[in-house]
Formats: sequence, C-alpha cells, structure tokens
Amino acid sequence: MSLNTRQYENALRRALGQQSEDVRRAIVQTGVDVQNDARQRCPVDTGRLRSSIVHRTDGSGRVTGVVVGTNVSYAADVEYGTAPHVIVPVNKKALYWPGASHPVSRVNHPGTRAQPFMRPALELAPIFFSRNIDRIRAGRGR
Repeated sequence: MSLNTRQYENALRRALGQQSEDVRRAIVQTGVDVQNDARQRCPVDTGRLRSSIVHRTDGSGRVTGVVVGTNVSYAADVEYGTAPHVIVPVNKKALYWPGASHPVSRVNHPGTRAQPFMRPALELAPIFFSRNIDRIRAGRGR
C-alpha cells in the first residue's frame, strides 16, 4: 500500500484553511450586532459620536474578521472618562463662553466620568456570534 502524503497534506490544508460560508456570515452579522449595541449604549449630545460607530469586514476568503470602531477623536474620553485637567486657550489670550461673567486665562476642569459604550458591546460578541451561527445553520436545515 502506498500513500501520497503530499496530496494528503494539500487536501488537509485546503479543508482546514477554508472557512465555511456559514461562519463568515455569522462573523459579519456579529459585527453588525456589536455596532448596533454600541450605538444604543453611546451617550448622545450632538449625535456625532453615535453616528460614527461603524463596522467593516476585514480579511480574505480564508480568514474573516470584523472591526468595529469610531474615528471621532474624543471617543476614548467618553469611553474611559477624563481626569481633572486645566484648560488653557490655544488660539486666543483668554477663554470665554456664554454665561461666563468675564474672559479667563485658564479653567480647572473637574474631569468627566466614564460612559462605556464600546467595551460592553464588544463583551457581547461571543453571545452574538453563537446566536448568529445557530440562526444561520437552522435556516439551512442543518
């Protein structure tokens, strides 16, 4: 008896390297679910941060991943909060805002509390994935 190990290894690599379409669809749907959950949890002032939360599929035919995030510069400050800090003018000599009694040269900001929206959504990803793969496979008649 002879065994062509090269042929066997190539077939094994192909079988292990290919991701099923069901798994790919479940991964992509999980990205949508995480995005939607983060948007629901996101605090809203102007709506800019909430609307900036997006997902994108990342990878090729063999490996699929999903990236969920935002490109808004203050997202981390909202997610993690800020420590007390001093605010000083950048382009002018003083700071002024409606309601202030007079312009000031600096303001001691007390900081802001954390308002996590992305981390709680990401923590749900395994649950979303499990639910999605079950739904997809149930729809195929297993």
